[in-house]
Amino acid sequence: MKGYLRGIIRQKIVDAQAAPLPEFTFRDTRVPEVEGKAIAVIGMRRSGKTTLLKQIISERVKQGVPRGGMLYFSFEDERLAGMESSDLDIVVEEFYRLHPQLRGQERVVLFFDEIQVVPGWELFIRRLLDTENAEIFISGSSSRLLSREVATSMRGRAMEAVVYPFSFREYLRHKGVEPSKPVEEWTTSDRSTIEGELRNYLAFGGFPETTGITGRDRQELLRGYVDVALLRDVIERYAVTNPVALRWMVRQLLGNAAGSFSINRYYADLKSQGFSVAKDTLHTYLGYLEDSFLLQTLCLATDSERRRMVNPRKVYPVDTGLIPLFDRSGKENSGHALETAVFLELARRGYETGYVHTTSGYVVDFLARDMTKGDELIQVCTDLTQSSTREREVRALLDAAPEFRNVRLRVITLEAPPRVEFPPEITITLASEWLLLD
Repeated sequence: MKGYLRGIIRQKIVDAQAAPLPEFTFRDTRVPEVEGKAIAVIGMRRSGKTTLLKQIISERVKQGVPRGGMLYFSFEDERLAGMESSDLDIVVEEFYRLHPQLRGQERVVLFFDEIQVVPGWELFIRRLLDTENAEIFISGSSSRLLSREVATSMRGRAMEAVVYPFSFREYLRHKGVEPSKPVEEWTTSDRSTIEGELRNYLAFGGFPETTGITGRDRQELLRGYVDVALLRDVIERYAVTNPVALRWMVRQLLGNAAGSFSINRYYADLKSQGFSVAKDTLHTYLGYLEDSFLLQTLCLATDSERRRMVNPRKVYPVDTGLIPLFDRSGKENSGHALETAVFLELARRGYETGYVHTTSGYVVDFLARDMTKGDELIQVCTDLTQSSTREREVRALLDAAPEFRNVRLRVITLEAPPRVEFPPEITITLASEWLLLD
């Protein structure tokens, strides 16, 4: 059996090194560069994790690293079913058997895709970090790469590179219309194209595979992503005993994108519909959904842990394209989609975020914090034409500002603002421009 497995592994290594690198849309995902750490490439299914690994290989080739000095190995292969942690050594042994001159002499780059399917892989990676002169990347579709158990097993030896569906810039790049000039040099035609594409992006989302696909096919693809994430990354992995309640929870959360929610309210709603499920179970389910990257939640920005826990949270799907699948209100989704896009972009840029509720009762969508860039209060609004809307957004920012030191104030809007005077301390920015900031 071991001989059979060894032959498959050797052939996979040879084939991977001989295969031409595929064409792909360059991703802007931040990849940490810290000596002695494995890089865990994580994210929602179908967001482009394997493509990012191939991109890193391409970059290393451009830097002069020979293909023979890089091992790419995918464990998503039915012939490897039943593989155990003790078998992982065979992969490295066969790689060095093909390139014996590298061992101990050259630094190699090892890519292990979908490695989470092999139990005990964490100990194997830790040992490689200690014994081999290697740069190591691991990836997987399962939330297993984020779980507390893995963090404990890796003992701080791994750092994360989170892959989201396309950002707006990546979306434009994928469609071949990424602007090459700064905002100040955009022509009327440039601006028209970018703003039109932004509306498409907000409506259809940024999952790579769905870009350019319309109508029922796109909806079925997206619904399939959600179903697979629920089944494999949540229900199967955690042995969920009440999948009906879990699916109801998902529909409610994703159908209320950018809205607030509380577990207590959900518990009462479920109870009224005859579901028998404990509040602690709902808290646990929410954690599972976040681990699977299907959605993320936003807490109140406060130094008080108690206030953070008792106040409602806001929920955002991992992609704006999921919003119309679950929103049954029949209303225009552009406001929720724009706020979701801003939230996801803040996450990509590495900001620590929360929402603000002032003592006067005003709500600010985001407090975005960065140790080097400083703090910023951000309101997101599709249209500032109505005076009542302008007054509400401006008043909330001005009311919240005194609570924070040296905070910047910004309104991000979809439509061009009217020619009226705004307080000088508030910056009004078009979403089409803000989403393309470096």
